[in-house]
Amino acid sequence: MHFRWIYEPLSPQLQSAAKELGEKLNMSTILAQLLMRRGITTESAAKRFFRPQLNDIINPFLMKDMDVAVDRLNDAMGRKERIMVYGDYDVDGCTSVALVYKFLQQFYSNIEYYIPDRYEEGYGVSRKGIDYAYHSGVKLVIILDCGIKAIDEIAYAKTLGIDFIICDHHVPDEEMPPAVAILNPKRPDDNYPFKHLSGCGVGFKFMQAFAKNNGIPFSRLIPMLDLCAVSIAADLVQVEEENRILAFHGLKQLNQNPSLGLKAIIDICGLSGKEISMSDIVFKIGPRINASGRMESGKESVSLLVEKDYNVALQSAKHINEYNEQRKDIDKQMTEEANQIVARLESQKKQSSIVLYDENWKKGVIGIVASRLTEIYFRPTVVITRDGDFATGSARSVMGFDIYSAIKSCRDLLINFGGHTYAAGLTMRWDDVPRFVERFHQYVDSHILPEQTEAILHIDEMIDFKDITKKMHHDLKKFSPFGPGNLKPRFCTNNVYDYGTSKVVGREQEHIKLELIDSKSSNVVNGIAFGQSASARYIKSKRSFDIAYTIEDNVFRHNNIQLQIEDIRLTENEEQDENNAL
Repeated sequence: MHFRWIYEPLSPQLQSAAKELGEKLNMSTILAQLLMRRGITTESAAKRFFRPQLNDIINPFLMKDMDVAVDRLNDAMGRKERIMVYGDYDVDGCTSVALVYKFLQQFYSNIEYYIPDRYEEGYGVSRKGIDYAYHSGVKLVIILDCGIKAIDEIAYAKTLGIDFIICDHHVPDEEMPPAVAILNPKRPDDNYPFKHLSGCGVGFKFMQAFAKNNGIPFSRLIPMLDLCAVSIAADLVQVEEENRILAFHGLKQLNQNPSLGLKAIIDICGLSGKEISMSDIVFKIGPRINASGRMESGKESVSLLVEKDYNVALQSAKHINEYNEQRKDIDKQMTEEANQIVARLESQKKQSSIVLYDENWKKGVIGIVASRLTEIYFRPTVVITRDGDFATGSARSVMGFDIYSAIKSCRDLLINFGGHTYAAGLTMRWDDVPRFVERFHQYVDSHILPEQTEAILHIDEMIDFKDITKKMHHDLKKFSPFGPGNLKPRFCTNNVYDYGTSKVVGREQEHIKLELIDSKSSNVVNGIAFGQSASARYIKSKRSFDIAYTIEDNVFRHNNIQLQIEDIRLTENEEQDENNAL
């Protein structure tokens, strides 16, 4: 896959301001320009960006209904009512439940947690869950990372004498459930200044308010921040403002003193002794927490995250790792099947979106398959499977296109739906799937912009190899944690050459391990280009080419720098020569 590169240089005025800021910070002008692109233009703002302070997190009582939620929780504890902490079966839901349950359990024992079964109960609040709560004597349910659409279910719970406090971050409808309190910064009537908390982040704010109200030191909450960091990374929410503070200190906790459950996962997936990043959470820790909910029951993941005995946690982590291996096999098979369908359907090539359905696909993996197809084809994608008379779907989007609105446009065909701009879930009758496919395609075709279905790489800065120094790499790390809203900076260097030692590597010879020089210096720079072996022949021809990349640690050579090359393209004059030769 070759991308269209987009690079917009800063104006001369901003370049001059960046040079001045870089001198004040003892930092290269290149990195100061990255600050400018993030709207950070002063020395004090840069210091706040590089050293996020827990003192700067927002007063939780600014969130709508927070005082009501805290009062109801205090009442429940005062009356010794049984409390249930209920959450979704994905990473955000499991970390949310683990955080609230672990924190409250320090002060109150009449409490339990509940994760619905993906296959028996489906997403969100279930009648089965409410009935279980009723028969267990539960009077208060704290529901996390779901619940904002559960109008009928929460009304039913109310008839049984069960109150709900909703902690959610999904987009609410015009009508909201009859809960005692609804904590959701996306409520249109909520003036909370930061709108992009994860579900776990909302749960954290609730516990912060509870602690503040009851004179519990904030320091008691700091051990919970590793769970916040995991949720922020895995749920792909914005890593800026309050989330940046929570993620920064959460990563610090994860690296220095993680909970026993997370430590067991870290050990199982080979991250021990390594500086764990947001990327490690996305690709290693998160999928394992997700795996039990995808393959069996998410309750196993919560049990692991709240475990107090490391040996028990390690055995549980091994079990969950087995689920993850099974998930990988099913994921690979389903993605291959989906790819074959897309290749067969000529009509798909003319449409701006992909909708696939197969009644034999595993419900727990359709979201991953939708993500894979979105990455391959650069089109909003919905993958649907059958569940009795019903269809369950997962939707994923491309940059800049609101897939939640596309799903919402078909709401008259849907029994349930929910999500964000870039990811959503839906349920409908199986017989309505063909009508949904037609309507969804029509909506996307009429709303998506041509550039949103292009393979585009946004370049932050054009640099030469002489600019890549150990100090520059050290300073670049200060920009982390990375994620949406603060993506890892992407650089490009033009007119680079093979040093003569680059080679194809990998089990199927699909990657290229590179040693490169450019025309401006004799620096030899190491790089890795995953899945780009098709470019190897040209690279070995000793002709020049351009690369787009991020700058990483070389994990095999301590203190060494490695470029992770995202795209390789012929230098313009070389491309013209190649075309003329053809």
